[in-house]
This record gives sequence, structure tokens and C-alpha cells, in this order.
Amino acid sequence: MRNVPRLAAVVLLAVLALPAQTLEQAEGLWRQYRYLDANDMFRALLAKHPDNPDYKVRWGRLFLDRGQSDEAQKLFNEALAIKKDHAGALVGLALIAADLYEGGAAKRARLALEYDPKLVEAQELLARLALEDSDNTKAGAEAHKALELDRNSVGGKAILAIMDWLADKKETSWDPHAARGYELAGHFFMLNRRYEESIQYYRKAIELDPQLDSARSQLGINLMRLGQNDEAYKLLEECFNNGFRDKATKNTLTLMDSYKNFVTLRTDRAILKVHKKEADLLGPYFEAEMARVIAVYEKKYRMKLEHPVQVEVYPDHEDFAVRTLGMPGLGALGVTFGYSIAMDSPTARKPGSFHWASTLWHEMSHVFTLTMTNHRVPRWFTEGLAVHEETAASPEWGDRLSPDVLSAIKNKQLLPISELDRGFVHPVSPPQVVVSYFQAGQICDYIKGHWGWDTLLAMLHDFAADDDTPTVIRKELKIEPAEFDKRFIAFVEAATKQSVEHFDEWKAGMKQLIEAARAKDYDTIIKAGPAIRDIYRDYVEEHSAYELLATAYLARDNKSAAIAELDRYVRQGGRNPDSIKLLGKQLADAGRTKEAAAVLDRLNYIYPEDEELHRRLGNLWFDQNNASGAVREFKAVVASKPVDPAQAHYDLARAYHLNHQTELAKDELLAALETAPGFRPAQKLLLELSTTSAK
Repeated sequence: MRNVPRLAAVVLLAVLALPAQTLEQAEGLWRQYRYLDANDMFRALLAKHPDNPDYKVRWGRLFLDRGQSDEAQKLFNEALAIKKDHAGALVGLALIAADLYEGGAAKRARLALEYDPKLVEAQELLARLALEDSDNTKAGAEAHKALELDRNSVGGKAILAIMDWLADKKETSWDPHAARGYELAGHFFMLNRRYEESIQYYRKAIELDPQLDSARSQLGINLMRLGQNDEAYKLLEECFNNGFRDKATKNTLTLMDSYKNFVTLRTDRAILKVHKKEADLLGPYFEAEMARVIAVYEKKYRMKLEHPVQVEVYPDHEDFAVRTLGMPGLGALGVTFGYSIAMDSPTARKPGSFHWASTLWHEMSHVFTLTMTNHRVPRWFTEGLAVHEETAASPEWGDRLSPDVLSAIKNKQLLPISELDRGFVHPVSPPQVVVSYFQAGQICDYIKGHWGWDTLLAMLHDFAADDDTPTVIRKELKIEPAEFDKRFIAFVEAATKQSVEHFDEWKAGMKQLIEAARAKDYDTIIKAGPAIRDIYRDYVEEHSAYELLATAYLARDNKSAAIAELDRYVRQGGRNPDSIKLLGKQLADAGRTKEAAAVLDRLNYIYPEDEELHRRLGNLWFDQNNASGAVREFKAVVASKPVDPAQAHYDLARAYHLNHQTELAKDELLAALETAPGFRPAQKLLLELSTTSAK
């Protein structure tokens, strides 16, 4: 609103010539939903009174009300530059930080209350933030403080009512009977992944205030999350036409417009939505893995899914990010909405930085844990189980122990189990999200190792009954949460002791190795590398000791040592496609073709957009008489739009022939000859197959 064409300088001059404008007039226009006129009035007020912080704050709140947080933030900061103790500006910034799940929201709200102890909105925000951390005791206390300031506090009543509603108490004496209260309830049910109920509360908010476009936008986004796209698009378009054009509304409309570029592949158990440019290549791999993970989890979690699971795969990470707007923990690779999963495509990330199959198993775990608990499972537990499942599927999968995690362990920054949700929703810094995923996963590993898988299942059933974390720990583990924390921390510290205590030594050693690699001083790498590698074996990122050692061994023509080092790298979870292909080549050259094929097959789960990979693996499978594997890989070569399509179709024909699919083999040979009519190998095989068929 601040820079639209109708507010050009000539219009501003005309406004300034009108009779004196007042803040009351601007607020009145706002209450009448005449947003552009109110915007004009605020602009005129500040043109006459540029140093009035109250006008800036109220204008900022108009922008915030209309979803334009960037403009609002500028105005709040300008107000604070004029008056550093302006409580209204501080609470405005706190609201923006809270909506983005950034740290500092509570600090600003408390500071605002110091400057204005009667600022009920700041007190309401503190109650909201406490409940987002799943701290019901603190949330209730903060909400009651808001009601002490204003007995009609909508936010205070709403927080108390939401705690009852989340606990399935449909009747509550705290029902605010107000649009903003139900909008807040919609937010909390979304945050707890209870999307159907979230939608109901957003609908109630709009019924009470049809002009509440912020609730209308969130209703549309939540409907989209559950696949109800027609109504979602209509609602979001209505918001846009009403002038409510926050990033979520605009970007979601753009994303939904792009759905025409996606194709849908269906099986009995799953639905795959993938961009049409990637469907032929990725479809077979995703469909096979989806079927495998569902079969494993139905047995493991002892439940049968009632509906097919939908998996959406986005080749543009920004599209995926839009799909998850308004949720904490962005930067993730996937997200689950009940029976619907959205995730990055392998092409959305740098090759080697993303293991799509690991992500799929992670997200599919959420489908089961959310369904089993009717979406009552706390965030830390569903995320912990999902992280646990990645490495349960394969020790090579899942994220490795990162430097951020080592730092958190060293500095005693792991959270108590009863407060672990806070690390996901309100991290004090971006690394804390990564640390919280690690901690939650390690907790589930620890419980399984000491109490068994059945205990983890029992905990899920307890959470389904709406027991809280301390209650479940006492019931299933027979110890107090504080004692669990003590034992768990000891377990983690023992497992990471060497890496934590010698991390600085490792950093210095890695610097030495990298400098030696640049100087091609391979003898130094070979001598010092193993000890440095073993300090921090989980480090398999760029310039890992494994890869530096392998390069040095090859430079000294010690191929067996290079193979052994690259094998360690892969088994530790290394994902660099070049290093994996190098290992495959070295194994093949050494005559170890079965191992070579197994190594290259790993890359299909990391970055399948590699024509060379599929061609090499297809030939390896063919030579081992693995007909189905050869067919899959040579189909992938054809789907990759190869430089030599005739050869690709011919290779696929050979695979079909090996698999006794003669008619399909003939089709591929005809396709090869259509591209290159004189291609003799295709002519010869087609003649052979035709002669055989005639007999």
C-alpha cells in the first residue's frame, strides 16, 4: 500500500490540501474496511508529522493487518528510532517475529510490558508463545495475567479455550466467541498438525467476521494442504482481490497455477504427483520406494493405512517452501499433512546434498505416527521417530553428526525432554532446529536400545490418549523425566566423546590435509589422514578426509587402499556423486562387478538425474543377468533424453529381450531405427527377434 500508483506525489499533494487529518479519522476508515483510504490518511498524517512515532506504529499495524509485514517492520523500526521505549512498536516487531517463528518475540513482548505494564496485547502474545512451546502451565498463567489487565481479553480467553479444545474438551467456559479468538485456535490446531480441526476454527472466524482476510488466507492454505484445491484457490483469490496480498497468499496462488505442469501417477496404495519433466525418470524409483516403505511400516507400526498416501515432489525448492508456509522449522526437505507428503525433488538441491529416499522414509513415518495418535503426538516424538527410521532403513541414511550438534553437546545446550518441542518451534538460533532433530532422533534410538521397540509403540498409544511427555516417560520408562535427561545426556556424551573433545584438533588437521591436497603432497595426506578421519568419522561433507585419502592413494597407484577408503566413505553416509561413481568404477575395473553395481545403485537414492550412472549400472546389471534391474536403468537412460537416443533405445531393447519381453524389445528397436535408420546392432537384433517370433 505504501508505494502503489494511486499514491503518486500529485495525489499526496491533493491530500495534504484537504482539511486537517486526524489519527481518529484514519482509524475510522480502517474500521470501515476502507484500507486504501486509511492508508492515504496515514501517509498524509506522517507527511505533516514525520517524527510522530504513534502515527508510524498505527500505520505499521495497518500494513501488518493486511499481511504486509515488511512495510510494517520498517515503520516499527522507524518509530523506535524516534522513541526507543515505544511499547507499541516493540509489540509490533514481536508479532512479526512470532509469525516467522523467530527468536526474540518473547523478549520484545516483555520489554514492551516494561514500558507499558497495561499493554494487554503483549501479555496475550506471551501466552501464545508459551502454548506454542507446549508449556500449558506457563501459557495459562500468562493468559490469566492478560485477563487481569482486561477481563474481555480475546487473546487471553482464546489461549485458555484452546488448551481445553486441544485436550478434546469441546465445551469450555473460556470460549471467546470472537473471530480473532477462533483464528488463533485455527493457528494452534495447524501447529499441532490437526488440520481438519484447524479448518473448522478458521471457518468459524470468517463466519463471525467475513472481512477477516488473514483467517480466509489461512483457511485456503490449510485446505490446500489436505488437497482441497478448488475451494482453496477460490478463497485465496478472494483474499488477493480484497487487497490482502501477503507472501503466503500470493506465492500459494502462483504455486497452484503451476499444478498444471504436474502429472499424477497412481497405485493401489499411493499417489505420486511429480513435475511432467521428471515423471518418466523419477516415477519408477519413487513408486517402488513408496510401496516398500508402506509395507515395512504397516508391519512395524501394526496398523493398516485406510487411504492412499499422496506424495508431491517439487523440482523447485521455493515451490516446496511455499507448500509449507506458516509452519515452523522451514529449511526442511519434506513435510507431512496427514496422508499427504510434500518434498523436494533430487533436482531441487545440489547433487549429493539430499537423500530423497531417506526423506521419504522420514515423512512416511509421520503419516503413521500422526494417524495412530489422531495427530496428538508431540512434535519432538514424531520427529524423533522419523529421524530414527531413516537410519533404521539403512545405517548409511539419515543426517550425520554435524558441527552444530557437537558444539551443542560440548556447551551443554541439549534441552530437557519435557521442553524439547521448543527447539523446533521457537529455536534460539537456526542451528538449534538441527540440534533438536538430532536430539529427538537420539532419544528414540536410546529408548529402543534400552527399553525396546514395543516401548516406543506404547508411548505412541499414550500420546494418542493425550498424555503429556512427563506422564508418558514416568509410565513407560518408570523413571522421572529429570533422571531420563541425566541418563540420556551421559549416553550422548559417551558416544560423541572423541569428536567433541578433539574437535579443534580435527579442524586444524583438516586444514592441514586440504593444504596438502592443494600442493599435491599426497604422502602427508596418507600419513596424517587416517588419524584425523577417525577423530570425527561422521564428517562426510565437502573435502572429507575419506575423499582426500582416496585421491592420495590413487595418485600413488594404491587402488586397493583407495577402494577401501571410498567404501568407508559410502558406508559412513557419504553422498558425493563423483566419489560414489569413482568407487563404482574402481570396483568394476578390479572385476568386483557385483559390488560395483551395489555401490552405483546407492546413487539412485541420492541423485538419479545422471544419465551416465544409469547407463553404467544398466550394463552391470545386464552382465549379471539382472534383467529387471537392467530394464529399470536403461528406461531411466531413455527418460534422461540422452545425447545418443538410438543407443539408449537399443540398450533398453537388449534388457527387455533378456527379461523375455520380446514385443517391448521390438518397440525399442524400432524407436532406435527411427532415430538412426542405419544403426546395424538394432537392425541385427530386430531381425533376430522377428525370425524367432515367426518360428
